[in-house]
Amino acid sequence: MNTLPEQQTELPEQQPKLLEKGINPFVLMFIVIVIATVLTYILPAGEYERVEKEGRTVVDPTTFEFVESSPVGLLEMFNSIHLGMIEGAPIILFVFMFGGALGIMQATGALDSFIKFVSIRFGRKEKLFIPLMVFIFASLGTLIGSAEDSLVYIVIIVPMTIALGFDALTGFAIVMLGTLATGFATGITNPFNVGVAQSIAELPIYSGMGLRIAIFAVYFIVTVLYIYFHAMKVKKNPELGEYGKYGRQTKTTPDKNFKISIRHRIALFVLLLSFIVLIYGVIKFGWYISEIGGLFLFSGIIMGIIGGLSANKIANGFISGARDMVQGALIIGVAYAIVVIVTNGGLLDTILYYSASLVEQFPPAINAIGMFIIQLFLNFIVPSGSGQAGLTLPIMTPLADLIGVTRQTAVLAFQLGDGISNMVFPTSGVLLAGLALAGISYTKWIKWVLPFLLIQVTVAVIFLIIAQSIQYGPF
Repeated sequence: MNTLPEQQTELPEQQPKLLEKGINPFVLMFIVIVIATVLTYILPAGEYERVEKEGRTVVDPTTFEFVESSPVGLLEMFNSIHLGMIEGAPIILFVFMFGGALGIMQATGALDSFIKFVSIRFGRKEKLFIPLMVFIFASLGTLIGSAEDSLVYIVIIVPMTIALGFDALTGFAIVMLGTLATGFATGITNPFNVGVAQSIAELPIYSGMGLRIAIFAVYFIVTVLYIYFHAMKVKKNPELGEYGKYGRQTKTTPDKNFKISIRHRIALFVLLLSFIVLIYGVIKFGWYISEIGGLFLFSGIIMGIIGGLSANKIANGFISGARDMVQGALIIGVAYAIVVIVTNGGLLDTILYYSASLVEQFPPAINAIGMFIIQLFLNFIVPSGSGQAGLTLPIMTPLADLIGVTRQTAVLAFQLGDGISNMVFPTSGVLLAGLALAGISYTKWIKWVLPFLLIQVTVAVIFLIIAQSIQYGPF
């Protein structure tokens, strides 16, 4: 579509190196595993009785008692990783299956063609360009959990925004804030945060969609306005802009004759139809992760056939997509290993007991905000959304039952805390890789995005209070 600077053509080789920056999340998780093992020798073991209530397992808050300690040995610590993989197998396999289906969809080139077409068609219509592009990236984040795959679009959008008289920050923010801050954080049907979290919390998959759509709408408006005001300020006074490695004179040569092929149009229609079927199936038939994974695999294969892919290319697309999910899928199993250790060591209920004792004196709405703040900062240690869900939801779910917070609100607190912090913490590989591609320093980005972060946190707190006041459910 565009004539881009020479250095941009090395994107495929650059991405792995850029994503290696920072501490590997598996190292951090193993440190937590060791700490949890040591704590089984220090903290007293405790136990609640579990009861069945309306088809789900809940803690009986009146039954806690201290029991004999059962410290976890060295070999047991390493065994817990395998046991964690077994425990999290349904979710891990769902992530692989969905990732494989997404890989087929991306191999068709339909998504790339759509974004190129929109950026060319509306590139000179400033008042439409920013909200439209933010909406596209936010939709990818909230519907299919796009994150790392959004990096490739930075080298398309950033030069274009500079050519339009804006700066590199504008283009980078369109992609990053759209995908992460608006899309991933709200997770209308995001399988990697909401899907995983609701599965662990024993909630109907994708239930409570109405409030998440409302949050998406508010975050979208806030994101567009924040980027738009900055872009207009730079257009009036270019000296105020941040141009990264591209420089102010970057030119693009869009192919004005570019059109989405018939194949790609039909493939995109199939993708849209799959989401309609997904919503209907979840609401009408109570579909769960097996049915959802199967639907997207079927849709991916149909898109591959329509896109002209051979059987081998469809299979390779599936393998490539599943391979991209290895880190996220495996970190779920490692997170479950931590849960296995604290459970076998008798610490899970002890943690619940003291946590409940600490927060039960506050109103439930305040408790929900506390959960949100905890999740916000935990993302520094566990930057994977699905991994953080696997680590925290086994504790947050029964804690929510104990302190009068609905499980759906606990999941909402998790997804908002996880999504918002992705755009600021240096442990986020996607953020650092994106900044490197745009040539923007981390300190400049933090200075620019901090007011936006505070706005997002404020909106999140308001919606959490609303969620608890309406007993956001079904439970």
